Amino acid sequence: MITGTGIDIIEIERLQKALDRWGEDFLKHIFNEEEIAYAKNKKFPAQHYAARFAAKEAIYKAFGDDKTLGWKDMTILNDENGKPYCQLKNRDPKGEILISISHTKNYAVASAIITS
Repeated sequence: MITGTGIDIIEIERLQKALDRWGEDFLKHIFNEEEIAYAKNKKFPAQHYAARFAAKEAIYKAFGDDKTLGWKDMTILNDENGKPYCQLKNRDPKGEILISISHTKNYAVASAIITS
């Protein structure tokens, strides 16, 4: 049964401006070490940061009113086939979190579905 859905889209340029302005402080506030390492390995890291940012926003929306979920409570990773998934810290969603992310040169989008 689906218990929550969420979607988010972000302009890559907006995230790049945050990186330019706040640099590592911004990254460390929003992303976990694994996410930072993944994006830094890419030719255009901002696209990958933006996609993970959008995924976290979509997950927030899918959970609804939950004010206890923080940026770093979620880690967006990829399995061996490249499929994205969310790893939650100190939390059991009592189901599954299904996510899909995509990006172009200008935008990143993500959707999340929480099942029970």
